[in-house]
Amino acid sequence: MGNSRECIDKLAERLKELENEIQELGKLSDNAILEAKAEYRQQIDDLFLKKEALKDKVNIIQNASGNAWEDMKAGGELSWEVFNNAVKKQSEL
Repeated sequence: MGNSRECIDKLAERLKELENEIQELGKLSDNAILEAKAEYRQQIDDLFLKKEALKDKVNIIQNASGNAWEDMKAGGELSWEVFNNAVKKQSEL
């Protein structure tokens, strides 16, 4: 590989290249983190919307009477299960 000066210069050059590569990886990482945060935020917003829909169903059930109450109760239980599963799934991520 020639003399020691050439060897040291090549190593210094390679170190600079590695530093640039590491900086590029850092930028990619930052972008991935931002994308993941945005996706996570969207999922949380969706959960809030589902919660509001469930809350509306609970209000309807509270105001229903007789047979209508039984029908609403079944729909409310199903909505609760869907919402609960969505929250559990999000918590596992």
